[in-house]
Amino acid sequence: MPHTVAAIGNFDGVHRGHQEIIGRVIERARSLQAQSIAVTFDPHPLAVLRPELAPKLITPIPERLRLLEQTGIDATLVLPFTRDFSMQTPREFAEKVLRSALRVLEVHEGDTFRFGHDAAAGIAELKSLGKELGFGVVSHGSLIVRGVTVSSSEVRRRIVAGELSVARALLGRPFSVLSTAVHGRGVGKKLTTPTINLAPYTELLPPDGVYVTRVRIGDGAGAPLFNAVTNAGSRPTFEGAGFAVESHLLDGPPPVELTEATPIEVCFLMRLREERRFPSPEALKAQILRDVERAQRYFRLAAEC
Repeated sequence: MPHTVAAIGNFDGVHRGHQEIIGRVIERARSLQAQSIAVTFDPHPLAVLRPELAPKLITPIPERLRLLEQTGIDATLVLPFTRDFSMQTPREFAEKVLRSALRVLEVHEGDTFRFGHDAAAGIAELKSLGKELGFGVVSHGSLIVRGVTVSSSEVRRRIVAGELSVARALLGRPFSVLSTAVHGRGVGKKLTTPTINLAPYTELLPPDGVYVTRVRIGDGAGAPLFNAVTNAGSRPTFEGAGFAVESHLLDGPPPVELTEATPIEVCFLMRLREERRFPSPEALKAQILRDVERAQRYFRLAAEC
């Protein structure tokens, strides 16, 4: 294992604060001729220690790894978080993980970083251990965007509130959900607004409602991207329909055949309205056409900027 410069954390969301710290880690690793590395945990520590308080994730681990790779960092280490792992003292973590396993020259953390059993230690203790064990510690203050302190919990709060423009500013990109396609009940097709349905998704979603979105179909950044209107909710107009995330592509059906293995990414751009029950499918169809018109106007204006 080469010497490393590391950042350690959950990195849920890989938001702009995370990106800033990781950028600094990459710079320092180059100057020290070391490897830059992000260390994250799976599952989220609260899912093990306090399941009732565990948050829904902004970026489940596959998406988190993809976003971390896009930062240009050399490697990401995923540590399985178990109850036994959580029992390590701060010194044990510093000796076993930082010094022995990672051979760190320098650790970069936000100034609220806590580690060790019961989160007993913070930046001051880490600096003291680093001085003793032979690595440097650099702490970073919180990033402020639009007067808001950037953190995973704040991003999560804004998404849950449907404040997608603020969430986008904090993330540095639109909030998106990555899953696969699943066959729906064919209701949209009957309404002449066929949809792509997302497979059941248990992590963070914005509140039930109708959204302007972009939908990526397939793997990687080069996969085609389509303008869409997406409904996330229980579809109350139809008895027993159940919860679904379903997207109507504005420019017609996708040019490829979808299977249940087809990756689908839904990027949420703006909330159009709350979900509500309509007196008939015809009334719902009329509203969908109005939603489509508003979404098309959104994309026309975006193209003019």
